[in-house]
Order: sequence, then C-alpha cells, then structure tokens
Amino acid sequence: MLESFFFTKQGDFHPQEADPITLLSGPPSRYINDDDDEGIKKYFAAFHLKDTFPIAVVVDDFGDFFHERSCQERYGNPRGRDLAMVRTLALCHNAIIFAKLLLSDTHNGDSPRSLFIYKRWIRTIFTVKGDDSGSFCLKYNKYSERGSSKGTKTAKYSIAFQYLLLEGITEVDDEQ
Repeated sequence: MLESFFFTKQGDFHPQEADPITLLSGPPSRYINDDDDEGIKKYFAAFHLKDTFPIAVVVDDFGDFFHERSCQERYGNPRGRDLAMVRTLALCHNAIIFAKLLLSDTHNGDSPRSLFIYKRWIRTIFTVKGDDSGSFCLKYNKYSERGSSKGTKTAKYSIAFQYLLLEGITEVDDEQ
C-alpha cells in the first residue's frame, strides 16, 4: 500500500475512511485542502495509531503546505515558515519508523532556500537540475544526522531519440 499527499483547494481529508488499496489498483491519495500545514501535521501526529501502515508515504510539493505570512503570524517570528517546516518534518521523521517517506519540493533558481532544513531531517536528497545544453543532472546526496554531507553521486542524462541516455557518473565521498 502506498499513500500520497497532494495539496489542493478542493476535496476532503478523511484518514479514518481510508481502505487499504494495493498498488495494483492504484495508489490511494490524501488531498489536503487546509490553507496551511495543519492537515499534514494532524495526519503524521496520528500516524502511529493506524491499524495497518503503508509501505510508503509520498508528500508532493512539501513546501507548498507552508505559507510565509500565515506561518509568521502564527509563530510571531519572521522565520515562522522555517519553524513550521521543522515541526512538521519532526512528525514526518517519526513516521519513517513505520513506512518509507518521500517528500518532493520544487523551486526555481540555484538552490532551494529550505535545503538546510531538509539536510537535518532527511538522510537522502535527490536533486534534478536541467542545464542549457538540454541535459539533466540527477544528484544524490547522503547526509548524517547532524546534516553534514557523507557523499554525493551525480549522473548526467540527456534525451535523444525519445531515449534517456546516461552521459556519465561522478562520485565524491565526503566521509573520512
């Protein structure tokens, strides 16, 4: 069983109504329509009470659950969004005991501004970045519990004739 989360303005969030659904019949999804991060926090706070645990939980566009202004007002802090993300990641981290957890986040620019938070709570981070030549780099980073890098692998891919071609792999071991 696989469960996934998607942020939406429509639909309902009813975890008690979930029936176990196998991958053969399609993954079940939870659509959270809260205007903030409360829905996902409630789900992960009660995760350990589930009768059966999914093999994996996927949270799509994790950063979209946290709105800058409402988080700042709630916590009375200019870094309220960061505080809300850390509290939610702590709950997600506890769920890892019971199931695999995949968080996705999208951003424009060089590096996601919340990467320093993700490094602390997530041990493995994959980054996909396109370059000007039409190639894509898939970067695999492993982090220690303190957030320091343990190693990086980068694979460069290109698309040619409708095929994904591996151009090369580089590996850097940061552990000593």
